[in-house]
Amino acid sequence: MDYSLSEEQNILKKSAHDFLAKECPKDLVRKLEESHKGYSPELWQKMAELGWMGLAIPEEYGGSGGSFLDLIILFEEIGYNIVPGPFLSTVVLGCMPIAAAGSETQKKELLPGIASGELIITMALTEPEAFYSASSIKVEANVDKNEYVINGTKLFVPDANNADYLLCVARTGNGEDPEKGLTIFIVDAGDPGIQLTHLKTLNGDNQSEVEFRNVRVKNTDILGGLDSGWPIVQDTLQKASVALCAQMIGGAQAVMDMSLEYAKQRTQFNHPIGSFQAIQHHFANMWADINGSKYLLYRAAWKISEDIPAGMEVAMAKSRIGAAYRRVTILGHQIFGGIGFTKEHDLHLYHKRSISADSTLGNSYYHNQIVADELGL
Repeated sequence: MDYSLSEEQNILKKSAHDFLAKECPKDLVRKLEESHKGYSPELWQKMAELGWMGLAIPEEYGGSGGSFLDLIILFEEIGYNIVPGPFLSTVVLGCMPIAAAGSETQKKELLPGIASGELIITMALTEPEAFYSASSIKVEANVDKNEYVINGTKLFVPDANNADYLLCVARTGNGEDPEKGLTIFIVDAGDPGIQLTHLKTLNGDNQSEVEFRNVRVKNTDILGGLDSGWPIVQDTLQKASVALCAQMIGGAQAVMDMSLEYAKQRTQFNHPIGSFQAIQHHFANMWADINGSKYLLYRAAWKISEDIPAGMEVAMAKSRIGAAYRRVTILGHQIFGGIGFTKEHDLHLYHKRSISADSTLGNSYYHNQIVADELGL
């Protein structure tokens, strides 16, 4: 299978790379890490004007009608430049479930706002168990006439503090099969019954504890049907995992590029350190990790784009790429030495993200189990 990019995709990749190199320098990244919002509304709007938020949204709803594979190219460049912001939350966790399972009214109300950059949407899924299984969902939505009342706590909700809407996954049935009693509700994030607690994280990204206290939603706010939410969640998690893999590969490539430049310039014993065999082997291992990971990434992304079942491919990609990103950053530290561990050095930013991303949306153990299950074990 040939996973090389088309001419249009190469243009998209280069334009995104050049734009982010100019508009999102590392000084801005550090500044945004310390801010409450965690992203730049000005940069967000510029990205929207380039059509990034609507890249995979159908044209009739204000988007460009691009493929999921097109979107992965953007995520790779976002990872290369470690751009802070709710792009993954809004474009994948929020937008894709609506585009796939929303009613015509829901699509018309929400998708154009996402495409224009006016709306930020995220999914409230995980709870104190922090596990991605149907049985771990305890937040309840109980029927009250023509409404549902949501109560409970969601944990590690990305970008909830900036969101206009939350896609809350709640339990509406308690049968023997936990997957058949879950419903997704579109909830106004400004509802007075929602209380947010900001969580301090390793790499300064925005995550929150979200408490729902008697939050009322209408029947028309159900996404995809009553008790039918779990297949939508699974599909969304697969797409989000692949998007995160693209960010990790982009980050790993940036680490290799900056390390390579340093190895050519830094001298020891009157020679560039890149001339030493140990350093050369570090780069060989980096290259193998990155390019082997790209095959897994684009195979999974292609199958999703073609609407082919990709459970095993996604799990393999997330498991291997998470570990590869961490290995590449560690080798980067070996090349840079002590300076790379300082907070002021760019490598420090990538290392933090490699640790965080590896465990986000399930770590290697979680995804290895999916592969085992797919094998019938």
